Amino acid sequence: MKYAVLMLAGWALALGGCASSRPNTTPDDHAGLARPSVDHVSSMNPQRDIVVAVANPLAPPSTHAGSSLLGYTPSANYGAGQRAISVLASLKKTYGLREVTGWPIKALQVYCVVLQPPPEADRDALIKALAKDERVQLAQPLQDYSVYSDTTNPNKSADAHHYNDPYADLQRGFVETDAALAHNLSQGDGVHVAIVDTGVDTTHPDLLGRVRDTANEVDDDTAAFRHDHHGTEVAGIIAAVGDNRQGIVGIAPKAVLSVYKACWYAPDNSAGAHCNSFTLAKALAALIDTDTRIINLSLGGPADPLLNRLLEQLLSQGRIVIAAMPPDGNANGFPGSAPGVIVVRSSNPSAAPPGIVSAPGNDILTTQPSGGYDFTSGSSMAAAHVSGIAALLLSIAPKLDARTLHDLLIQSSKVSNGVLQVNAASAVAALRNQQKIKP
Repeated sequence: MKYAVLMLAGWALALGGCASSRPNTTPDDHAGLARPSVDHVSSMNPQRDIVVAVANPLAPPSTHAGSSLLGYTPSANYGAGQRAISVLASLKKTYGLREVTGWPIKALQVYCVVLQPPPEADRDALIKALAKDERVQLAQPLQDYSVYSDTTNPNKSADAHHYNDPYADLQRGFVETDAALAHNLSQGDGVHVAIVDTGVDTTHPDLLGRVRDTANEVDDDTAAFRHDHHGTEVAGIIAAVGDNRQGIVGIAPKAVLSVYKACWYAPDNSAGAHCNSFTLAKALAALIDTDTRIINLSLGGPADPLLNRLLEQLLSQGRIVIAAMPPDGNANGFPGSAPGVIVVRSSNPSAAPPGIVSAPGNDILTTQPSGGYDFTSGSSMAAAHVSGIAALLLSIAPKLDARTLHDLLIQSSKVSNGVLQVNAASAVAALRNQQKIKP
């Protein structure tokens, strides 16, 4: 088998708007401004391009005899206003920049662009110059991020629920965390989990009915979305349907998923999936306006000002953000360095760094595109197990905060096969005791 794998609140909001994705907004197509389309992702270069934000104020609505501002409905076609057009044209001329793509945000009156510097330019020096330019609200590199998967290919209680899914007993993480026993008290009913990742095979028999909505921040390729491996693997671990006589069972089989595709594979599929500042920012900003409590980020990379502010905004809203630890064990970049993010590593015999959660991440059987199943490894999978357990806990205590959940996961961890790692049954039981809820 192959081994497949969030300055001031107003400024934070402005940054959030900078990257927001609104399906009904359309750009102003004149003055050579690029359409805010995801079609440009493949032409972006994280080693070359930069992200810039400029003010884009709304013009006041015109009035006439008998008109009423109370009944005025502004146009949904908010694009680049004349001020943004003029500023961007001037910036491009002054610094020799070429626009790759841009996206306007109506509520925050901001226009963001991905720009290509001239070939001879020093990108760091250019960003510093732009940051000092009073016309610019934000300037930073377009950065690259990776998913954390390996692309090479205990006894359960007698009281545990016995599933009719044929591969349930082969699910190492499901078995070792005693998820079936935890399901006697919670299956994550109705808890909303957002997966920011690659696409997901929403037609997979073990994911039917579990994915509530999707968003593609990369392109408009529906076929590619459904054939993406990494997101499909993560989704299956979290919420694969139970007792459908097919495949596997998710850690939280009654949770509800939202999928935000921000990562993609190279055309030759020779390496793991990658994302960038542009796609991730659009996905995170879109999440600000949703009701999701749990956000799974089985990916990471360098610290990023825009992404960090968006993440801070999400965390301030009470979201529970679960992130995978990078393969090198350094969680100082995005998203792991943000205070309040729960960082998860693949469990192993060595002691985990302080505050890091350990979960099964090696040889994990999960869903694959086109209705398949296979084993995969990586901290991406470990993070997915924790997102599933978080859904079980939130189903019992919907107001549970990230700090309490983190501490509960650590304190209820148990040794399985010689390693200390999260345990779904122990966590659920401990929470029920804390809440003094009778079965």
